[in-house]
Amino acid sequence: MQALIIDWIVVAGLVIGSFFLAVSAIGTLRMPDVYGRLHAITKASTLGLAGLLAASAVFHGAAGRGFVAEAVAMWFVLMTNPVGGHMIARSAYLVGVRMWEDSVLDELGRAGEHAEMGHDID
Repeated sequence: MQALIIDWIVVAGLVIGSFFLAVSAIGTLRMPDVYGRLHAITKASTLGLAGLLAASAVFHGAAGRGFVAEAVAMWFVLMTNPVGGHMIARSAYLVGVRMWEDSVLDELGRAGEHAEMGHDID
């Protein structure tokens, strides 16, 4: 009975992870600008990979093989993926990549048109 419960948990993690990875792929194709694509890639793929790694950790943990590798990989992805996406978006904004014309909010206003004049470029 316990093995059946573990199998269902693993299946749920795989299905949830696969769902979020599919959403990430579709979002990458459907979003109109680089900022929307980065949002789809970083948020959904982080959740998708977390689901797959959680399923793997449960599977290997139940088999007695440990789950340290999955935990380290999940920690690494959760720490680096959002930060990397933010830095890519910031770089795109600073070099003047325009937002989609139907975007509702640009908090920095016209500073994006002349990035070298209005931003602190590191």
